[in-house]
Amino acid sequence: SVDENCARFPFPFSPYRIQEEFMAALYRALEAGGVGIFESPTGTGKSLSLICGALAWLRDCEERKRQDEARLLQEPEQRDRESSPGGAPDPAAGEPAWVAEFVQGKAARDRADRAKEEQIKRKKREERLEKIRHNVQLKYASKRKKCEDDETERLLQLSKEILSKEAGSDVLEQLDHNEEELILAEYESDEEKKVGAGLDEDDDDLEEEHVTKIYYCSRTHSQLSQFVHEVQKSPFGKETRLVSLGSRQSLCVNEEVRRLGAVQLINDRCMELQKNKHGMTGKRRRVSRAVCPFYSYEQMQFLRDEVLVDVKDIEQLVTMGKKTKACPYYGSRYAIPAAQLVVLPYQMLLHESTRNASGIKLKDQVVIIDEAHNLIDTITCIYSAEVSGSQLCCAYSQLLQYMERYRKRLKAKNLMYIKQILYLLERFVSVLGGNVNQNPNTQSISQAGTELESINDFLFQSQIDNINLFKVPLTFSILLCQLFGFVERYGAPTAVKTNKENQKTTGLQNFLLTLQQGPEKEDPEIDQLKMASPLMHIEGFLSALTNANQDGRVILNRQGTVSQSSLKFLLLNPAVHFAKVVKECRAVIIAGGTMQPVADFREQLLSCAGIDADRVVEFSCGHVIPPENILPIILCSGPSNQQLEFTYQKRDQPQMMDEAGRILCNLCNVVPGGVVCFFPSYEYEKQVYTHWEGTGLLTRLATKKKIFQEPKRANQVEQVLAEYAKCIKRCSQVGGHMTGALLFSVVGGKMSEGINFSDDLGRCVVMVGMPYPNIKSPELQEKMAWLDKTMPKTAGQAPSRMLIENLCMKAVNQSIGRAIRHQKDFASILLLDHRYARPAVFNKLPQWIKERTLIKTGFGQAFAELRKFHREKSCYRPASS
Repeated sequence: SVDENCARFPFPFSPYRIQEEFMAALYRALEAGGVGIFESPTGTGKSLSLICGALAWLRDCEERKRQDEARLLQEPEQRDRESSPGGAPDPAAGEPAWVAEFVQGKAARDRADRAKEEQIKRKKREERLEKIRHNVQLKYASKRKKCEDDETERLLQLSKEILSKEAGSDVLEQLDHNEEELILAEYESDEEKKVGAGLDEDDDDLEEEHVTKIYYCSRTHSQLSQFVHEVQKSPFGKETRLVSLGSRQSLCVNEEVRRLGAVQLINDRCMELQKNKHGMTGKRRRVSRAVCPFYSYEQMQFLRDEVLVDVKDIEQLVTMGKKTKACPYYGSRYAIPAAQLVVLPYQMLLHESTRNASGIKLKDQVVIIDEAHNLIDTITCIYSAEVSGSQLCCAYSQLLQYMERYRKRLKAKNLMYIKQILYLLERFVSVLGGNVNQNPNTQSISQAGTELESINDFLFQSQIDNINLFKVPLTFSILLCQLFGFVERYGAPTAVKTNKENQKTTGLQNFLLTLQQGPEKEDPEIDQLKMASPLMHIEGFLSALTNANQDGRVILNRQGTVSQSSLKFLLLNPAVHFAKVVKECRAVIIAGGTMQPVADFREQLLSCAGIDADRVVEFSCGHVIPPENILPIILCSGPSNQQLEFTYQKRDQPQMMDEAGRILCNLCNVVPGGVVCFFPSYEYEKQVYTHWEGTGLLTRLATKKKIFQEPKRANQVEQVLAEYAKCIKRCSQVGGHMTGALLFSVVGGKMSEGINFSDDLGRCVVMVGMPYPNIKSPELQEKMAWLDKTMPKTAGQAPSRMLIENLCMKAVNQSIGRAIRHQKDFASILLLDHRYARPAVFNKLPQWIKERTLIKTGFGQAFAELRKFHREKSCYRPASS
């Protein structure tokens, strides 16, 4: 039975009770084909529980399939024995005995044939993998030699063809010889889809059947690498066929392409090199062009086999790609059909076109989405899109000059599609109040402001309602590579790194340079990205406009100049895209360390996706730390009896900021190690910091703990954290009047998610106020209005109000969860605002924190509890004030 199987989970050590419960609940959800919401706090071994529970189910599922096949293969023999003399069917059933026997026998034979075919496929796959394990080096050597011989022969043949063609051909329209590559091929969308996926027409493996597998998704490549290392250490590490998928930026091994830096540039260049590999322009063979030396079918097939032999993370995959001279980005995709466990960023799985291009098939498979606390926001962002006026004008100029230069060489159909895109770009700029033929940096907007429209209204206003937007993105996919090459040759110097002294100044180049010399200086990488391929952003915006009218809104943001203005599509209903995933899969598991409050997942995602409530399974476990190792306190008033209420109207009052400062000063006297203090926003953190500087309170704090501030730039976070940790370590070793460090952070900032403040790095976490989102945001207001219109009230509370509270508490729960990171860790949590004590808010705290939380109306009682807690846990004796 299922319950008996649940009790047999291989584990690298004796699991905690909550891990056993987690794996058993996971197994049942997978077996039942459910949609599970699983919560297991950080430090409870969630990743290992997911691995062992899910792979144990997969092992049993495959074993049951083998048993079913064996039984079906035995059915014909059993049927023959039963239908032998003395066992004939009863003719009284109304049909001749031979008819009944034939029908029953044929059905049994058909089932047996299917089972036999599946058994043969599995046997061949296992034999192939076994052969690779025992003879991989010999196979590599022979394939490399054959590949090199074939490549040499191909290059010789190609050289002969080019030389013979050049001898008898004239140069048309005085084009540069190397410009042949920039002419658009005849429009064939099906072929372009194959090229976009990096696949050849004669790839036999395209038809390879997908085995039952688990797709494991997480947010970042580092989290995926950690998960792969856990798989390697688990009892399933030696027998699991695992493949890691990633972005081109993470997996590319072509140094010339990697040096481009920006993701968009790497993607564009990779696509162009692929086009070079598929060498036809209409009926004319392309001239000699640069191709990627790592994009070889034979080499990538060998890399696929290597991937399936041993479990490898992304770093090991890149190393293997360099060693075998094969592209890890595409080679890893070839391994998907035979893999049992596919590890990938969840953007790659949740975005439908990316999923299809990657060769991911979800039919009857299992999907596990880890770190899913922001899943709704993630889907919303993936399917939302924004283009600036500068990008629209830049794309128009690039495309217009491309068309004018090659007009007489373009096919009539391609010329029509280019003109159609030019018209779209012109109308979009016009809607913003500008003109595509003028510099967007100097065009002032007469009526500045933000306007929200439905998709249909926007299409009518733009006068593009008569254009089939479902077909336009296919045209973009063809144009992107050619336009990249055109801009590389004639465009802005920052677009790519080329020999500047050999470039001639053109009208397009001058125009692009004026775009860079705008009123505000931007990051060089952002400038480079904008110059690379604005059509990619516009393609995303056009694709977004194909959503149903009720599921999204278009935001027209007119600010100052055309360059500063933008068009943005906002997705209101992420469930419509998530429903496609759930519909195809056998089971979907949404997991995270902090999933509370789960009402958002049930109502906005699962219910709206049409998922039956009976199919949804919720599981939440406690923490492995002893109850006495955590002290959460809701503090309602400060040392001077000032009620703590950091609302937008009151938080700017000097007495409110002074009271928060007094609380921190007292804390620093009794809490050793690190204290992390979270503020609702960067602006408020800066305001409080400046106020404390003026009152001298910051100087008092600095006598106890060295003060650090969270940087706004992501590339400075590691340095600040390293100095913060170094200071705490030095203070604990040396002693004296300094007792560690104080770190000012921001909710939703760089340090509120994914940062590990374990042990002395986070002995106390302080939350100043409640980080409610900005309800004046047009996007949030539209989302609230949509929820009130489409969702029923819950417990008499409007859905829009529920959204605001849930967004706030999700952010709080993520931030306060930074401190407790393992079983022997300990920390206190201080929530500074009396509103946390309200039942509607209090109940949204994680269960393992909520059940241990103290609500203190006076500061004296709270301070006594904190002092006692930290003295007992660290044997700390505070220095005299």
